Amino acid sequence: MAELLTSDELTSALSHLPAWRQDDNTIVRTVELASFPQAIQVVNRVAEIAENDDHHPDIDIRWRTLTFVLSTHSAGGLTAKDTALATEIDSVIEALDT
Repeated sequence: MAELLTSDELTSALSHLPAWRQDDNTIVRTVELASFPQAIQVVNRVAEIAENDDHHPDIDIRWRTLTFVLSTHSAGGLTAKDTALATEIDSVIEALDT
């Protein structure tokens, strides 16, 4: 089982994830894409990554606005799995801008 991040570890990780915020035992990012198809493209790519990592985010889709919520439910909070997946999600979103 993955170990929970300490408060200091989480603070350090979030300093490298400026688009994410802590909300209790989760980290959350909301992003608005250019179009609904682009939002679904991001969801599909994140789904592939999540399946490969065997760590799945909660994703809320509202037209072209996506909200990602990460937590390691089996550990009861935030672990390195969450910050690693957040970094991968950021990479997917950033790739759209290039």
